[in-house]
Amino acid sequence: MNIKTISELSDIAGKYILLRDDFNVQITDGRVVNIFRIEQSLPTIRALKEMGARIAIVAHLGRPDGKRNPEYSLAPVAFALSELLGEPVPLISDCIGEPVADARQGMQNGDVVLLENVRFHPGEEQNDPEFAAALAAGFDIFVNDAFAAAHRAHASVAGVTKFLPAYAGELLADEIRYLTQAVRNPKRPLVGLISGAKIKSKIGIIKAFGKMCDHVICAGGIGTGMLAAMGAKNLAMDADNLEKYDNNVVLEIMREFGDKIILPLDKGVGPKWAKDAPRTDKMMADILPTDVPMDEGPMSVAEYERVISGAKTLVWNGTVGMAEWPPVWSAGTFALARYIAQRTRSGELESIVGGGDTIASLEATGTEKDVTYASTGGGAFLEFIEGKVLPGIAALSE
Repeated sequence: MNIKTISELSDIAGKYILLRDDFNVQITDGRVVNIFRIEQSLPTIRALKEMGARIAIVAHLGRPDGKRNPEYSLAPVAFALSELLGEPVPLISDCIGEPVADARQGMQNGDVVLLENVRFHPGEEQNDPEFAAALAAGFDIFVNDAFAAAHRAHASVAGVTKFLPAYAGELLADEIRYLTQAVRNPKRPLVGLISGAKIKSKIGIIKAFGKMCDHVICAGGIGTGMLAAMGAKNLAMDADNLEKYDNNVVLEIMREFGDKIILPLDKGVGPKWAKDAPRTDKMMADILPTDVPMDEGPMSVAEYERVISGAKTLVWNGTVGMAEWPPVWSAGTFALARYIAQRTRSGELESIVGGGDTIASLEATGTEKDVTYASTGGGAFLEFIEGKVLPGIAALSE
């Protein structure tokens, strides 16, 4: 794949750069709660600033359905970005038209502005060529640094490349490099750890892991559901945290990759789906249909750690329980995060971690700097590993 990166740019002082970042972050009470994605965007922003470019960042937040909605304004992101850069980053009232043209008029070399939520326009998600042309108008170069949005064929991700010379930013280039290495030429043994509540959305990655990995740990609701599909009638599949699935798909996976797959041994369960529910750890065979599994039990965690102890490379996506409900229901995820970090620090393991909740768990345990690579992608992370073509990356190579 032949993709130009910003390392190939020169003589861009005074040039207007349209930079696509992924700032789809959690905002509570008007403030950004998790700055991970913003922090990861800084190397590209700073590199372009040092080259004297005039940078307008285009990004999205949430799903405003193509309508202007103050709830999804990027104003909190502009504030957070200003704090991280140590200089004001103005929020422009729109991402196209006169407000953007006016903003460009007042920019000096090295200046950065943030354009308002691109999803306020229906043409963004429709990848409308006219809207893409409007985004590109007045700019000299497009830089895509939004790996987490690279699986979307949207105007600000793929469409604008039809109108501007296009380059990958440092973050996007790093994501491609690390994930390609993990998929194509990993140090072995390679272990895949896939978890979460939604089996249906992870079938593709489980199959991909089955083909590429030496061992595949299927944890959380995915592991519970797979055991139910295999005949564990005591595991109720109508609990709020589990998703209906096709038993035959799971059985097919087990027939093909069952010798590689590691499933849960025990669970932390409660009487109801609630943060304050009392916890009991039960072996899988002892779980009642009325129990609600909300975390891996200690024996499951110990088994996963045993498997990981023999690995040279680990690819991890998905928390193994309700990690956002500490300390009771985060125990399994946090224990694994600390163990993976410890093995990575000691040089025994290369660890590639992706998914918003998983990265949040690394941050909660103070281990985000200890893994080999923390990906900004969720869906893009999974689709890349599955081998799917990501429109945002494909557009850069055309």
